[in-house]
This record gives sequence, structure tokens and C-alpha cells, in this order.
Amino acid sequence: MLNHENISSGDCFHKNPFHVATVNLNAAIEPEWPEPQSLMAKIEKESYPAEALPNSVRDAIDEVYGFVKAPFPLVAASAISAMSLAIQAHYDVERASALHSPTGLFMLTIADSGERKTTCDRFFTKAINDYENAQAEAAKPEIKNYNADMDAWEAKRGGIKDRIRNDAKSGKPTANQESELRDLEHDQPEPLRIPRLLYADVTPEALAYDLAKKWPSGGVVSAEAGIVFGSHGMGKDSVMRNLATLNQLWDGVSLKIDRKTSESFAVRGARLTVALQVQTETLNNFFEKSGALARGTGFLARFLVSWPESTQGNRPFTEAPDDWPKLALFDRRLTEILNIPAPISEDGALIPQMLTLTPEAKIAWIDFHDGIESQLASGGLLFDVRDVASKIADNATRLAALFHVLEGGVGAISLDSFERASAIVAWHLNESRRFFGEIALPVEIANAARFNDWLIQYCRQNKTHYVSKRFAQQYGNIRDTVRLDAAITELESLDRIQIRRDGKKVSIWLNPKLLSKEIA
Repeated sequence: MLNHENISSGDCFHKNPFHVATVNLNAAIEPEWPEPQSLMAKIEKESYPAEALPNSVRDAIDEVYGFVKAPFPLVAASAISAMSLAIQAHYDVERASALHSPTGLFMLTIADSGERKTTCDRFFTKAINDYENAQAEAAKPEIKNYNADMDAWEAKRGGIKDRIRNDAKSGKPTANQESELRDLEHDQPEPLRIPRLLYADVTPEALAYDLAKKWPSGGVVSAEAGIVFGSHGMGKDSVMRNLATLNQLWDGVSLKIDRKTSESFAVRGARLTVALQVQTETLNNFFEKSGALARGTGFLARFLVSWPESTQGNRPFTEAPDDWPKLALFDRRLTEILNIPAPISEDGALIPQMLTLTPEAKIAWIDFHDGIESQLASGGLLFDVRDVASKIADNATRLAALFHVLEGGVGAISLDSFERASAIVAWHLNESRRFFGEIALPVEIANAARFNDWLIQYCRQNKTHYVSKRFAQQYGNIRDTVRLDAAITELESLDRIQIRRDGKKVSIWLNPKLLSKEIA
């Protein structure tokens, strides 16, 4: 049974990205300078808990991993996201009274281009692609009938509107035609709902429209992460609205999209899976544009994050096997689930079946939840990622439901399924600690880190311990006075710099110990 003690603390410090060589500054280190404190805490990596995966899932992942040689967590994320997309339309999960959620997951892999995520996704989404193609082919006769019915309806509507227009011009009464038009509006042919599950690059608003009007279950599976990090749909004016849209889709609640120039619409009972790969540089640019919104809105807290070590350079060529028996079993099970008619109401909303936990699994969930909760207070192990940690017990039940369904479980979710899922989401929580501790920093810390790096580099190159504040603002990497002052205050509090004044002159003195040893 898992609790907070299973999450490693990783108490060592993060090293400065600049390798600071010892510089002869012809000046002794002043004894009154204290030891500089670290800007960022480095969290140790943990091995992916592959043994926690159900056998059928792990076997399929091992088979693909052996050929593709992508990072194992990336391969696993492709498999889990395919499960999420296939299952989410059919099942929700209740973890306690009045606490229930969809089973769809948001997954984010931080990795460079070329890690073969697209290849892994192609292996694990084959069953989903085949299902989409088969459904589109079967619907062709219905599509022809719908198009003919729609053409006839539009012709009738156009004729009535022409009669109203002509009669109005000649001063004749139009009440009968208006009544006829109102009746006709109620007879508009209903659009066909043909399953479309996979999206690659789409704005959140366009995605919401398709979930409302076309098919209520979908997944954004992309190695480019264009839907969020860097798309035109995430400009300064729209980022808040679009993050809120994605948050609500993860929550499975209804939302309304109001448009000024086109049709407004409501999304009800939709389910969404998101599986993205993003590069560190793209993330940094996104954080600069969105400010604190991605963190403050709880958007990134919903993701199961992984930040695996690259395998590039260690992937010798391997011939593809003649057959893929384990992957074939995985695909066959996904196909069985996909072919179950989706529970869709007359207004197009999904009505998934509610899964519950067995009494033993619920006790384990409470223990897991409380163990996490105990570390959220100030000074706790998870204080800095309390937004992520507060959703991890929810994600654990979602993943447990996916394992339960894929393995053909009957009735309530077992203790075994929950313990497997909680081990995996605990690993992802540790990855989030690494991610938020080293990349997704609060803006004040990020600015302090940037200025810290510039100051160390400047002092090394110019064999000095200090720089005037005016010079730093004019030639450094933070020009805005408010942001620079905040960065200076942060670095002062960490004993990395001192501010010294000589009349009106203000100088920034770097702790010499930062130049004499490698330190973050």
C-alpha cells in the first residue's frame, strides 16, 4: 500500500548550467561572506516502475520498446494514452461519495525532437485508427442520405425566405410564411455523429466544437504539442480562455463557448485525452508568454509529467520483428472496447458507466490521498508542487480504472489495479517535482536565475566581483526596473549577492564563493 514515504525526497542541489572554473581574481575570498544558498533544488530521478504495469500492457510496451528504443517512459505514455482514449467514452470513476471524474488522462513528456514519440504513438493507436476508418466507411451511405436531406431542407428554407422577402416588399402579409419557416427550423436534419477520436494540431476552441457537434470523445496526441505550447490559439488574448477550456474538458464538466461572429455552442458530457511531447525551449517560451497562468489555473497540475533521459546516440539499428504478438493482443482488447456502442444521449452527450472502488481499494486510496495531503503544508515534501499533488489521487483512480477495464475486470476496481496505478502516478509526481523545480519556475525565481547566470558570467569574463546596478540594467538580461529589483531581492535573500551604496552609486557584489566553485 503506497503512501507519501514512497516518494523520494531528492535533497541534493541542482548544479549551475554554467561550468564555473576557478578564476584568479587576485583577491582573497572575504571571510564575512556566508555560503550561497541554492536557487533551485535538484530532485533525483527515479526508475520507471515498469513492474507496476499490468502484464498485458507491460508486454506490449516491452515489444515496442525493444524495436523503437525510445525512452521507456515515453513508450509507456503512448500505451497509456491509447488506453485512455479507447476507454474514456465508456467509463467514469467514483473514488468516494460525491467525488467522481472521467477516466481520460492528460500526459506530458518533456523531450527533444527525434525521440520517436510519433513512431510509438503510431504503434499504440493503430486500433483506434482502424476503428475510425471502419466507422467512416460504414457511414458513407448515411452521409449521402444526410447530404441529400440537407440540400432539400436548405432549398425549402430558401424558398420560404424568398417568399417572405417578396411579400414584404409588396406590402402583403407574411404571417403564414413566417409560421411555415418556424416549423421548418424544427425539421432541420440532425448532423451525423461519426467517431473521430484522434487529433494532432487543433486549437482548444476548434476541439471543443468538434466534441460538441461531431463526436463527444477525442484525444490530442502530438509530438509537436502545437495545441498548447506555441500555437496561435495560445496568444496573450486567448491563453486564459483556452486553458480554462482544456481544464473543464479534463474535469468532464459542461462548458459554453460564446462567439461573436459565428455560432455559439455548448459542450456537454464530452471526454478528452491529451498526450503531448514538448521540448524544454518551447516550454520556456510558453511560460514567458503565459506568465503564471499555466500554473495558476491548475492546467499543468492536471498532467502526468515525464522527463526521461534521451536515448539518442544509443539506438543501434534493429530489424523489425516478423510479428508483434503482445502488441496484437493489446490492439485486440482496445478494438473490443471501441466496438462497444458509445453511451450517447439524444443531445449528443456521453453517459459513461460509473466504476467504483472495492472496499479494500478505497482504503488504499484514502491512505494514498492522506499520505500525499500530509506533505502539502509549508515545509512539507510536496509543498512546492501542491497543485500537482492535490490532483494525483484523482489521477490514480483514473489510471486504476483504465487498468481494470483493459484487463477485463468485472465489478468494482480491485486493490491490485489501484496499487499498480498509484505506483505509476507516484513516479509521475516525482517527475513533476523535477520539472517544476528546474524548468517551470515561478517568474520571480526564473528572473533571479537568469540574472544570476548573467552576473556570474560577467564577473568571470571581466575578473571582477561587482558591477554597478546602472550598468547591469543597461547591459544585463533584465532591463525592467521592477523585475530587476525583484531578482536582486531574491538573490540577496539567498546570500548570493550584496548591494553596496556609495552616495548615489549602487553596486551589486557577487558572492566570491560562486566564482571559486561549481554551485547552483
